[in-house]
Order: sequence, then structure tokens, then C-alpha cells
Amino acid sequence: MDGKAFGDDGMIIALGVTMEGRKVFLGIIQSSTENHKVCRDFLLNLIDRGLRYDKGLLCIIDGAKGIRKAINEVFGIHGIVQRCQWHKRENIVAYLPKHQQEEFRNKLQAAYSKEDYKKAKTALQAIKTELRLINESAVNSLEEGFEETLTIQRLGMHREIMRSFKTTNMIESVMALVGQRTDKVDYWKNSNQKQRWVATSLLSIEQRLNKVNGYRHLIELRNALQREIQNMGGIEERKEAVAA
Repeated sequence: MDGKAFGDDGMIIALGVTMEGRKVFLGIIQSSTENHKVCRDFLLNLIDRGLRYDKGLLCIIDGAKGIRKAINEVFGIHGIVQRCQWHKRENIVAYLPKHQQEEFRNKLQAAYSKEDYKKAKTALQAIKTELRLINESAVNSLEEGFEETLTIQRLGMHREIMRSFKTTNMIESVMALVGQRTDKVDYWKNSNQKQRWVATSLLSIEQRLNKVNGYRHLIELRNALQREIQNMGGIEERKEAVAA
């Protein structure tokens, strides 16, 4: 899910990937912000229209808090979040002086490119130690959503699907294609016209989208998601037992 601005208004678009690797647009909703209530209602509407999540969904997001909260509320443990590594990297380096940004951008990129979860985590911890001497705010940014930036590695699927699923590039490239069809329009008569233009653009774009890289490994990804859900379910049961 991601939002695209239309002047002081906006559209939120949801893009899904089938088990065959096809990219499919799930729906749109008109909203100027990606707040929790809007995103929650959007997800609930998708479920009403047939979206299944009982076998687990890998939800790739840029870190928007409203979307993250909605995923947790609607999907629960069945919504496994992968935070966009590109957005996280750029958020971290934005706190640093310009002369240090490229150095730490490269270090973060190298850490996120490691296939092994433990090695990637160790590399990020080392970067955190360095940053703590330079900029505590950058450290806080790195720590926020830390584990969710490494979901693909933790699932053991980094090599197979990293190109398509470790960033939000998949949907952001779609937003650029939508922009080619709508950005020159500077006047919209009404909401209906705006939604029809966006929907028509998406239907045109969808026919031209390639399958995701690594689509042959999506069955393995589903199995990995189900193992993750089982583990999380066991953790929740233990917490409830302790609380009781």
C-alpha cells in the first residue's frame, strides 16, 4: 500500500502479488493521508471483497505508522511486515551531516545486502555503535522498526526474493506510471472523475507489469510465513499463560 498525492487530496493504492508472481491491483481509496482509520477500513474492505490472509501475508511498507497499525489491527499475526530497507537507510542518513551520509549509506546498504539474518543483524549493530558516537537521533531511527527491516532475512528467503520484496520499489514504480497519466491534469471536476482516471490508469498499467523476480520461490515464501505465524502464535500463548 502506498499513497499518491493529487494536489491537496490523494489516493491510496494496494498492490498484491499472486502465487504465480503476477502483480494485481487490489483496490484504491481516496484519502489525503495514510492514517490508521482510513487504512484499516481499506484493508477490511479488501477482505470483504475476497482478500485472504489466513495463510499469511508479507506486507511491504515504507514505515507509515497508520498503515503499520492498520495491518496489525486487521491481520494480526497473519500480517508479516517487511519494512522498506531503502526508506530506512535514507531516513537514517538524513540525520547525518552531508559529508558523512554517503559513508553510512554504503555501510547500511552492505548490511542489508547480507543474506544471512545473523550476519545482517551483527553488521547493523556495529553501525549502531558507530552512530551512537556521532548522532543519537540517527541511532533512534535505526532502532525504530529494526527487526522488521530484516524480515526477509529472518524468513531465510533473502537470496530468492530480495530484488522484489525488500523495498517498496514495486509499488513506487507503479505510482510513477500513474503519474505519467494523471500528473498533467490540474483540475478535477469531482471525486468520481478522479477515481475513474486512477482506476483506468491502473487497469492499463496492470496488463504491462512483469512478474516479480524470484516468483518460482513464492511457495517457499508462503511456507516460511506459515512457520513464522506458528512461532508468533506460540509466543502469544506463552504470554497469555504468564499473564493469567
